[in-house]
Amino acid sequence: MAENETFKRLASEMSLEERRELLDRFSKQSSIPFEPLYEEHIESPALDIESQYAHLSWYERLWFTIISFFQGSSPIKIFEKKMVERLGRTIETQMPGIYEQQRNYLLPKFHAILSELKESARFFYTALDTSVQRDKGAFYAFLGSLVMGDIHTQLQKEITPVNLVRNFPEATGQELRQKAAHTMEEIFNSITQEQRETMYAHARSLYALKELSSFLYDRVLLAFTFEPSVAGQVCSANIVREQLIALNNILFSLKKSPEMTVLESMFVFTIQDYAKEEDFDLDHEIQELLAHAKASLLTIREFNKNVPLTLILRCVTKDILLLPQAIGGGEDWFVLYREYWTEHTDEQFIDYIRTRQQQELLASFRYFLKTDKLRDLEYAGTSINSTKIYISKAFALSFLLTFYSSVFLPDINKVLRPILIDGEFFKREHRTQFTESYNDLMRLEDDIVQFDTSLSPEGDYGKRFALANSDVVSLPGKRRKILVITEETDKAVQKIIETTQTAIKNMLAILTALVHKDSGGQYEILANMSKFTGKDELNINVTEQNTAYKSNKAALFMRNIIDVIQKFQKTLQILEEIENIKE
Repeated sequence: MAENETFKRLASEMSLEERRELLDRFSKQSSIPFEPLYEEHIESPALDIESQYAHLSWYERLWFTIISFFQGSSPIKIFEKKMVERLGRTIETQMPGIYEQQRNYLLPKFHAILSELKESARFFYTALDTSVQRDKGAFYAFLGSLVMGDIHTQLQKEITPVNLVRNFPEATGQELRQKAAHTMEEIFNSITQEQRETMYAHARSLYALKELSSFLYDRVLLAFTFEPSVAGQVCSANIVREQLIALNNILFSLKKSPEMTVLESMFVFTIQDYAKEEDFDLDHEIQELLAHAKASLLTIREFNKNVPLTLILRCVTKDILLLPQAIGGGEDWFVLYREYWTEHTDEQFIDYIRTRQQQELLASFRYFLKTDKLRDLEYAGTSINSTKIYISKAFALSFLLTFYSSVFLPDINKVLRPILIDGEFFKREHRTQFTESYNDLMRLEDDIVQFDTSLSPEGDYGKRFALANSDVVSLPGKRRKILVITEETDKAVQKIIETTQTAIKNMLAILTALVHKDSGGQYEILANMSKFTGKDELNINVTEQNTAYKSNKAALFMRNIIDVIQKFQKTLQILEEIENIKE
């Protein structure tokens, strides 16, 4: 596999074979033990207090009855309190340094182990932020391709515009979209129950891992203060009780380590951030990520072994029946998966329909441009899924570039330039209008090339686009940055197009006045028309030959002007047709 080349594309664009080959490399280098993270026996099944009380000897029950008389509480409640006290002594004896029952304190060892958990969880916070959180839809599509390979293959092949056009050549664009949507729903409905359950389990483990990595550890750790008697940090458990309950629920929900398929999918997305670097080493990156994951999962497992959080919370809450509750999360995997494929398919059809319309339009004006191929912009993205900056009006710029070199310079400029140089305009504003419009048209190629260069990796827009893509931020954040850039480029393109259209319209007004000989009107243009038409009313002794020559020269000048007018009109018409191409 060509590593750098593969990762220059989005992970979601990899072929199924590339994905499996890459994940196979992860598996071969992995030494992560996939043992349970949360052992059931350490949280001790909650006791049925009434049943336990009923099994006491008669004299024990009598004793609790006598005590209840003096304490004003039920015998069972007093029995439960004794059970909690006994549990606290057990924690102190079996796991010293964690919890002190008498003062209901969390001790220095608890602080130290929780600090280690916080540091280890930070690795997964970064990994999740650069993978799942960046683009959940794309991530679940990638994960889905590994869990549901048959579904992924069908979605890739059966709903593409090219495949549907082959099967339904007479269908309109809208009909093709409807057929794609219908086929996609049929494919989604064929997902098996086992595949759905596997994806849901993966999504739940990711959600629990996210909750653990983003848990507000500092709210607990900052509640600790130094106590000289124990030479360490201590904290009243009541102060952080709610936070500990939340943490316990998260750890309980993360009973099993995320499967290798999930970890690999996370790391594939994470590696994309480094893949563009010159010294990128895929195997080294894989080893680093796997080593961090192994260490972090080991710390989570050790925390659960060394900190009986459920038992501590039973003592803190005085509730011997307390049990951790599984947190929700992951239920939205299918919604995100469907949204990704819907948007992906829509983008494919937008690109396909636009390209088809552009090709049809190009065929209609190829004789005008005297070529079958437009001059492309080197750095502009013409597809929504392009890795370059997407320029929605790149086709219009390509047309104008081709118009400039194929029509304007060889044909139109030959007529306009003599007027610019030798024309004596009656009115200064007409001279100014003609000159400015001419200069705008002459600068057209330079303006477009300069804009294209600004999109290059060394250009202003290109640098900002690369920086936005390399930022480790969520997908919405990245999209906002890229949207700002595309809005600016759209304005720059629109300015070029509008400047050209205005220049052409001004030229049309002047040239049309010349043809219609608007003498004495708004557009009485040239004082030296005779220089261009051959007409010389002061030359009375004109020979027959000179008269014929001047007549032919006048006719040729007018034909050239009319030809330029028609070319300009055609240019405006084509620009309007390009503008009307539907997304």
